Amino acid sequence: MLNLERLRTLDALSRHGSVSAAAEGLHVTTSAVSQQLAKLEREVGQQLLARNGRGVRLTDAGRLLAEHASRILSQVELAQADLEAQRGQVAGELRLSAFPTAARGLFPVALSALRREHPALRLRSRELEPARGIAGVVRGDLDLAVVLDWYNKPMPLPDGLVKAPVLDDPADVALPAGHRLADRDEVDLGEFAEDEWITWGEGEFCHEWLMFTLRSRGVEPIVGHRAAETHTQLKLVQAGLGVCIAPLLGRHPVPEGVVMVPLKQRVRRHVYVVWRADADRRPSIRAAVRALQEAAAKVG
Repeated sequence: MLNLERLRTLDALSRHGSVSAAAEGLHVTTSAVSQQLAKLEREVGQQLLARNGRGVRLTDAGRLLAEHASRILSQVELAQADLEAQRGQVAGELRLSAFPTAARGLFPVALSALRREHPALRLRSRELEPARGIAGVVRGDLDLAVVLDWYNKPMPLPDGLVKAPVLDDPADVALPAGHRLADRDEVDLGEFAEDEWITWGEGEFCHEWLMFTLRSRGVEPIVGHRAAETHTQLKLVQAGLGVCIAPLLGRHPVPEGVVMVPLKQRVRRHVYVVWRADADRRPSIRAAVRALQEAAAKVG
């Protein structure tokens, strides 16, 4: 009889590619992963792992069993979802992630409401950029991820995921109070050809969106500063070091000396929550989606 937890460990190694990454994804030690895999090899009577430099790789038998393990675990997920749905109880553990401004702007309200209304539900949350949150849901490390895309640059979703809208988040340009355009009712992105931009980290989805959008308006962006957090960006604007895009979610309180000016393009980002289709019937998933949407309704 194959042990489910050992199959879960093999599946994690297959998905993550290393013992240390599998251990991090499973929230156990590397020693525990190695022990589980050694026991699984004894159970099946075949070598599942081979040395590969300083790491390991799956043997042919290991890859074959890992493929079966993925399907078995998916069926177990479906069974658990069906049982939860039949029972109708919001209970167990729910693991969530959100990108930084959503973690600040939505999680405090949504998670406190979930804890108050469903005391048998254990909540575990993390702050992750959208791509990492989606990857965590695909791998099974997370149950839900709050992610985003922009009105003119959608983020592709892998097969097997379900999504629900949370809010459309309008964005303005944040300017120092003394900026030449600070007293305008609205501005065009093309007017910032000579300004330094304060943007997100290199390679982050929002940074790539800003570069794409500015170039589509005929502006070759001058990037002066990078910061992951909206509040850090706004403090740099306050210091007169540049301008930035400031979505509504998570930007309050706006620092003194910073002016928000709407864009003629009516820039918005779409915030939504994703989860695996095989967990779709879990009452805890439904309760969390509802709590996030109710929290979003209070943003303003």
